[in-house]
Amino acid sequence: MATLYTQQDKNVHRTWFLMAAFLAIVIAIGWFISYYYDSPGILIVAVVFAVGMNVLSYWNSDRIALSLAGAKPADPHQYQELFRTVENLSITAGLPAPRLYIIDDPAPNAFATGRDKEHAAIAVTSGLLAIMDKNELSGVLAHEMSHIGNRDTLLMTVVVVLVGFIAILANIFTRGLWFGGGRRGGRSGEGEGGGQLGAILFVVGIIFVILSPIVAQLIQLAISRKREFLADADGALLTRYPEGLASALEKLKAYEQPMRRANNATAHLFIANPFGREGFKGLAKLFMTHPPLDDRIKALREM
Repeated sequence: MATLYTQQDKNVHRTWFLMAAFLAIVIAIGWFISYYYDSPGILIVAVVFAVGMNVLSYWNSDRIALSLAGAKPADPHQYQELFRTVENLSITAGLPAPRLYIIDDPAPNAFATGRDKEHAAIAVTSGLLAIMDKNELSGVLAHEMSHIGNRDTLLMTVVVVLVGFIAILANIFTRGLWFGGGRRGGRSGEGEGGGQLGAILFVVGIIFVILSPIVAQLIQLAISRKREFLADADGALLTRYPEGLASALEKLKAYEQPMRRANNATAHLFIANPFGREGFKGLAKLFMTHPPLDDRIKALREM
């Protein structure tokens, strides 16, 4: 029988496996492009640029996400229950109380952001506050607190930046193919067999780089889905009442309209798909930012 602890352990291992695969793709692309142009400096520049992008996103991820969502600071007097619930959960979790924001939107949803627990923020929609009872709201906020405690907010920011960086590298490389230059097969002077093998590996490498943005996107979405399962488990552990979050997810599922300012850049941050009704089946589930709500509800109730 599944427990809160086994669910956490399973998802942590799966997440780090996916992250390792993602990093392997980044290194492979950098190495191949450097090899293609016979210039090790390209790999160095790519790594430095990627690090620079990550540093920038590290310091500004919360402000960017909150701005894109149209979130405004919550008034402590107007939203006393919200502040009280977050304060109690923060004490239980041993975390600093995050900043609270309100998104004026009838669609029920919420997300957490911030580079670390000292600079974290939680934003909830007005629609969420309108339909959730006390236990359900506590379940949703515990889920978001778990994202903060698990450093998911930083992890997903880094992944999103690297996915974008891979797309840029692949785009530059693809455009470069049209202008010639670089290697076209094995090195001159190689034997016939070695030349044929080099040519085959070269074609495979080019195809891999061209398709890498799609592969990276699939890995990003897989990581996002696993982190949602983990946050569900941790949130249930924090409240000691899995049914609260399960009931909240049922209400989120029942609301089929999209958020007013839903966008792909921040969709993975929210507790539920901000684009509304789930319509993915079969292999199409690979392109979901979130696990199906039915699966999450089932997992919670099996705990």
